[in-house]
Formats: sequence, C-alpha cells, structure tokens
Amino acid sequence: MRHASEAPSALPPWVRDRAIEVAGWLLIVAGVAALVLPGPGLLGVVAGLALLSLRYTWAKRMLQPVRKRAYRLASDGVQTAPRIASSVLGGLALIGVGIVWGVGVPVPGWWPLSAAWWLPGGWGTGVTLIASGVLVLGMIVYSYRRFHGHPVAV
Repeated sequence: MRHASEAPSALPPWVRDRAIEVAGWLLIVAGVAALVLPGPGLLGVVAGLALLSLRYTWAKRMLQPVRKRAYRLASDGVQTAPRIASSVLGGLALIGVGIVWGVGVPVPGWWPLSAAWWLPGGWGTGVTLIASGVLVLGMIVYSYRRFHGHPVAV
C-alpha cells in the first residue's frame, strides 16, 4: 500500500527497476573507462553505485568507501596552487584537443598509418573530448569551493 504522501508512479515498477539497473551499470562502465581515458572516472563509478544502491545492498556497502576515496582525491587536488593549475591546464588541454580533433588537421608526413586512421571520429570524438574538459573544469570548481582550505580527513 502506498503512503499518502507518495505520488503514483508513471512507470510500472519493473520498468523503473530495469532503468535503474541499466543506468547504474552504464555509469559504472563509463566511470571505469574514464579512469584511464579523459574524464572524471571515479565520479561515474560513484554515480553508478548510488543508482544501484537503490536496488542492491552490495552496491550500498560499496558506495561509502568509493565516495570517501573520491572526496579524498577531490580534496587533495585543490589544496595547493600547482595541483589546481595542472588540473585546470589538463582540462583546457582536453578542450583544445577536442577542438583540433573536430576541426581536423592535415595528416602529417611522419604519420605511419593510413590517412583514415588520423583523428578518426571527427566532431563526434571532438565533442566528447570537449565535454570531458568542461566536466573536469566543473569538478575543479566544485572541489575548490567545497574542499579548498578544508581538506577531507584521512
């Protein structure tokens, strides 16, 4: 029986459950990929675990330690000017590479492979790199406002 304050759901429960599972797993896979590719990987893993924790107790147990680790890394990254500067430069570099990738540049003479393998993906790849750079800069601003001068305890 539904609580009086609960609004009726527009989706059947099985659809909602599957949507949570699919979105959670997609975020975890994207987050793991972003651990080695440009982007905030740990944030994706935390978001995926947060969604899956709505359905699974194992995800709820894993969420807290991963969230603590993500907050610790975010806090460490904004405690000194060199760390902030290098992170900002990294985000700006991603945006710059995305623009170059999207615009395209002629294949250089030193490129050993077929011209088809030079900057494949065009603007699709470029926009992804630009979005990753913007997300990095946004996370730096968030981390700076939340943690600078107030490091997370170990």
